[in-house]
Amino acid sequence: TMLPSSAVGVCHVLVLVLCLSAAEDFDWAKNDRGSFYYGTFPAGFSWGAGGSAYQTEGAWDTDGKGLSIWDVFSHKKGKVQQNDTGDSSCEGYYKVKDDVSLMKELKLNHYRFSISWPRLIPTGIKSDHVNEKGIQYYDHLIDHLLENKITPIVTLYHWDLPQVLQEKYGGWQNISMVNHFNEFANLCFERFGNRVKYWITFNNPWSVAVEGYETGEHAPGLKLRGTGAYKAAHHMIKAHAKVWHTYDTQWRAKQKGLIGISLSGDWGEPVDISNQKDIEAAERYVQFYLGWFATPIFHGDYPQVMKDFIGRKSAQQGLGTSRLPAFSPQEKSYMKGTCDFLGIGHFTTRYITQKNNPSGRSSSYFTDRDLAELVDPRWPDPGSEWLYSVPWGFRRLLNFVKTQYGNPMIYVTENGVSEKMLCTELCDDWRIHYYKDYINEMLKAIRDGVNVKGYTAWSLLDKFEWDEGYSERFGLYYVDFRNKNKPRYPKASVQFYKRIISSNGFPNQREVENWRRKAVETCSSSNQLLAADPLTSHMEMVTEIVVPTVCTLSILLSAIFLMFLLRRRN
Repeated sequence: TMLPSSAVGVCHVLVLVLCLSAAEDFDWAKNDRGSFYYGTFPAGFSWGAGGSAYQTEGAWDTDGKGLSIWDVFSHKKGKVQQNDTGDSSCEGYYKVKDDVSLMKELKLNHYRFSISWPRLIPTGIKSDHVNEKGIQYYDHLIDHLLENKITPIVTLYHWDLPQVLQEKYGGWQNISMVNHFNEFANLCFERFGNRVKYWITFNNPWSVAVEGYETGEHAPGLKLRGTGAYKAAHHMIKAHAKVWHTYDTQWRAKQKGLIGISLSGDWGEPVDISNQKDIEAAERYVQFYLGWFATPIFHGDYPQVMKDFIGRKSAQQGLGTSRLPAFSPQEKSYMKGTCDFLGIGHFTTRYITQKNNPSGRSSSYFTDRDLAELVDPRWPDPGSEWLYSVPWGFRRLLNFVKTQYGNPMIYVTENGVSEKMLCTELCDDWRIHYYKDYINEMLKAIRDGVNVKGYTAWSLLDKFEWDEGYSERFGLYYVDFRNKNKPRYPKASVQFYKRIISSNGFPNQREVENWRRKAVETCSSSNQLLAADPLTSHMEMVTEIVVPTVCTLSILLSAIFLMFLLRRRN
C-alpha cells in the first residue's frame, strides 16, 4: 500500500526536523552560572587519576630505553626552568607497587598512564629492535593495576617521540611518522591489548604542534612560524586515523576494547555576549583549539573557519596555497568517525574579543585567529601563570562538545590545578576548591545531557612539568624531589577526592563542608607529615621553625629588592 501524498509530505517534514535537531547549535547566550548542585553521578561512573611516562618514570637510559626528544631537549641548557630534567623525576619505573597502593588508597576505578615509545622501540623503527625489558615494565604495571581492580587507560603518545625519528626525518613534520607510529601502536595492541581495553592515540596534539613546532617552548624546540604547527597537526591526525583503523580491523573483534584521542580545550567566552563579533571570535578560539583536531575526526575535515581565515591570510601574503594543508576526499572519509570515545583535557577559561591582525610577511598560528585573550583579575590563580580557576567554563565546553560532535562518549582525561611554591605545602585548600567546583560543573553538564563516563584528576603525583621543570606541582600526592628515594606524601586534596569518589558525587552541603574541614585538619601540620619520613625526622624541629622563616625571609628580601629598584627608577 502506498502512503497518501499528504502523509509522505508530513514524513518528509518530520525527517527534516529530526535532521535539524540532531545538529543542534550551541547557545552562546545561555550561561547559567547558578549555585552549587548537590547530587550524585550516574551508577558506574569511573573515577581516576593520571600521569605520563616522561613526567613520572625516570630511568631515562635504563634497561635499553632509547633517547626521546624530551631527553635531548631537557639536557640542553636554558630550555627548562632551572635546567631540570626528567632523568629521574618520580622514579616511577621502580615504584609500581608503591604507586598502585596510593591509587588503591584513593579507591580509584582507573589510572591513566602513557607508554614510552623509545622504551619499547629505542630508535622508533620497529624493524630495528624491540626492547623486551621495556615490555616487561608495562606488563608489570598493567598486571598490578588489574590485580587491584584498577582499569588501565593507556596513552600511546604523550610527547616522547624517539630522538632518532626526529633527527632522521624531522619528526612530525614528516609523513613517514604515520607508519612508524602505526607499527608502535600495533605492537602495543599485540602485547597489551588482551588486558588494556581503553586506548588513547595522542595526548593533547595541540601542544605538540604549537609548542613543539611553532613557539619552540617544548621538544623538539622548532620555531617554524605559520607552517610548522599546521604540518605537525596534519600528520598527527592522519596517524591517529590510521591507528584507529588498525585497531578496528585487526584487534577489535578479539580484544573488544575502545580507542579514542585526548584533546585539550580551554573554554573561550565572549567578552560581550551581545556583540556578534565577540561571539564569533570566541567560537573561533575554540575551533582553532579543540576543533582543529575534533572536527576532522568527527566530521572529516578542518573547521570551515580555520580554512577560511588561514586561506585568506595565506593569499594576502602572496602564497599560492594555504598554509593549512588540505585532506583529499579519500582521507576525509577515512578519518571521519575514527573515535570510540573523546578524551577531554581541560584546565581553564579565557575571555575572547575580536582583534584584527594585519597580514604582514610574518604569520603564526596565534595571529591567524584574529582575536585577543583576556582574563578576569578576580579569577583565582594559585599556580601556573596560565591556569585560572573558572569552573563554569568547564560545563560550557562540555555542552559545546555535545552540540558540535553529536554527543560523543566523553572521558575527562585531565583536569586539575598546580601550585607554584618554594615552601612545602600539603594543605592545598585551593586544590580542594578547584576539584569541588570543576567536578560539580561536570555533574551539571551530565544533567544537561552530556555523555561523560569518567573523570581523571590530573595528576596523581607531583611530576616533571615540561618546560616548567619541577617549579609547578599538580599532584594529589607531594613528591620530595630533593630526596633520592622520591617519597610521596598525601596532600589534603587526597582525603577530599577520596570522599567524592566514595559518595560518587556530593550528597549534601553539610557533608561536603565536613569533608573539607576534615581534609584540612588531617594536614594541619604539613611539617609533621613530612617528618614522618625517617630521613627527615631528625629535622622536624628545625623545619617547623625554618620553613616558615625561610619563606618569610625570601618574601621580605624580594620586597626590599623591589623597593630598592623602584627608588632607583624614581
